[in-house]
Amino acid sequence: MKYLLSTAIIAIAISGSFAVRAAEVSLIAPGGIRAAVEQMIPGFEKKTGHKVKATFGSGNGTKAQVTRGESFDVPIVQPPYPEVVASGNVVKTSETPLASVAVGVAVRPGTPHPKIATADDIKQLFLSAKSISYPDPKGGAAAGVSMEETLKKLGIADQMRPKIKLAQGGAGAMKMLADKEVDIGLTFISEIITEPGVEVVGPLPASISTPTRLVGFLGTHVMSQASADAAKELLAYLSGPEAAKVYKERGMQPGK
Repeated sequence: MKYLLSTAIIAIAISGSFAVRAAEVSLIAPGGIRAAVEQMIPGFEKKTGHKVKATFGSGNGTKAQVTRGESFDVPIVQPPYPEVVASGNVVKTSETPLASVAVGVAVRPGTPHPKIATADDIKQLFLSAKSISYPDPKGGAAAGVSMEETLKKLGIADQMRPKIKLAQGGAGAMKMLADKEVDIGLTFISEIITEPGVEVVGPLPASISTPTRLVGFLGTHVMSQASADAAKELLAYLSGPEAAKVYKERGMQPGK
């Protein structure tokens, strides 16, 4: 009886201390890392007792949120980000590389996979396609910005203009492809593999499309010490070995 009573008291004490230190931590991030983060949140919450409130937007949009000083504990941003550091809204020394992701080529299932190994392969593919889709860069989508640079590097930006159908985010570009509105879809590989009716051919060659890095920071305006501690734990989790496995599953490369 004494043993059972002692065990119950210890259990209550442990659960009580666990509840006291648990906190809600807010995270903002671009859509390119959304699937991976959403997959990891339940594991983090179960392991720590903290709750994560995550919101996702475009690459440039997320940086603008940080610069404006909107409410967040952990922001994930894409380089370059001098305005993010200069804003004073992140702890500069907390900069933590999480993963990188390439823009990939997508086709509909059952469609022959085109050659995409070289810049010339991509140039021929784009010029032979009736139409292509990718996220609208004007909305701040990093994959769309990257695609605009790729077309310039290939020297076919003007030729391709009539063939391009811009979409609202990566999911929008993939829906156009799945609905047969375009022949080729392009966005981050992490966004292609989450959408129905499309499949990944592979990444664009690095010579014409540099993979986009995703970096986490700690915010400087946390509401409490509990939130600050939770933010540190979340950033550590998102850059740890469990996260690395998820990034790979989602078509990303962990680390720098």
